[in-house]
Amino acid sequence: GILKGYDQHLNLVLAETEELSDDEVFRKLGYIVIRGANVVYLAPRSL
Repeated sequence: GILKGYDQHLNLVLAETEELSDDEVFRKLGYIVIRGANVVYLAPRSL
């Protein structure tokens, strides 16, 4: 997805997100919020 925002707790707002299974798109999710406590690793997919 595309990072749209975050806060001091590392809660993330992502847009245009997709759920992947075996590197294939399983379903499109759109906007999601991820709690900072659940974030383990964050990196760009590619440039």
